[in-house]
Amino acid sequence: MKTILVTGSAGFIGFHLSKKLLSEGHKVIGIDNINDYYDPKLKRDRLENLEEFVKKNTIDEKYDFFKLDISDEDKLFNIFKSHNIEIVVNLAAQAGVRYSLQNPKQYVSSNLVGFVNILECCRHFNIQHLMFASSSSVYGMNIKQPFSTIDNTDYPISLYAATKKSNELLAYSYSHLFDLPCTGLRFFTVYGPFGRPDMAYYKFTEAIIKDKPIKLYNKGDMKRDFTYIDDIIDAMKRLIDKSPPLPQSFTVTKSEAPFKVFNIGNNEPVSLSRFIKAIETVLGKNAIKEFLPMQAGDVPITFADVDELRDFCGYTPDTSIEDGIERFVRWYIDRNDKK
Repeated sequence: MKTILVTGSAGFIGFHLSKKLLSEGHKVIGIDNINDYYDPKLKRDRLENLEEFVKKNTIDEKYDFFKLDISDEDKLFNIFKSHNIEIVVNLAAQAGVRYSLQNPKQYVSSNLVGFVNILECCRHFNIQHLMFASSSSVYGMNIKQPFSTIDNTDYPISLYAATKKSNELLAYSYSHLFDLPCTGLRFFTVYGPFGRPDMAYYKFTEAIIKDKPIKLYNKGDMKRDFTYIDDIIDAMKRLIDKSPPLPQSFTVTKSEAPFKVFNIGNNEPVSLSRFIKAIETVLGKNAIKEFLPMQAGDVPITFADVDELRDFCGYTPDTSIEDGIERFVRWYIDRNDKK
């Protein structure tokens, strides 16, 4: 069993990953700054759920949580110094394409300064494997489908995407210079229970229940490679103990480094109409639709090529949008009934 640091552990993916790792006997060190990008109560509820899980299974010695920001170099260094951390999963980041238009400095602080702090700690404390969150947004307006990790990603169309591309470049340089095994994860529209309330599926469910209109950008002509949270966690679990090997050969344009980037998607883009229909079916209500033009920084379609990930670790997503949405909506209704 490993001692694993999960940054952003009060976030959507971090919460689910921490719970899975604990259930498998790993020791988890969780950190999160509990910022107010969205309602901090949801983050605190995730932490409370995680703490209840720990107590129920009498594994208190397996879990420690610290409230801190990864941009705080000294406090982050002390966490590494005081714990025998073997693997790091960096999920702490300022998320959201649209919010990056309003608050760019927050993205610089968390996604750039914070990430360099993580890399420096990994370097100095001989971490066995760093996994870090990237994003499908790095593909920008790429018209080739599906998106492949060998595609050019030099033209991000949002600051958020630019910071995630920068994370990949920074990680590659540290991997090459210091033999630090690094795996980047390009997530494709993750959804499910305890998900982020700024995401479309969350907003749509709330609006339909309250008989309010839902906003459909690009006049509804959108497709997304929605990936259910359990499939995401399955992929991450497979990759944690399978750090990228050192390549056996290299070229003048690609030096040796134990570094890989993978798409983490469902490999099936779903139309917005099918997505909304899935929510309507579970709720037994039709949506009121408001059609709007495309927003700056957004793209009309995302589609993940996951063949490389499948070959590397046997990843096979198997949750349909209908099944995943039903699980989320049931959770959403139950959560609100308890308020």
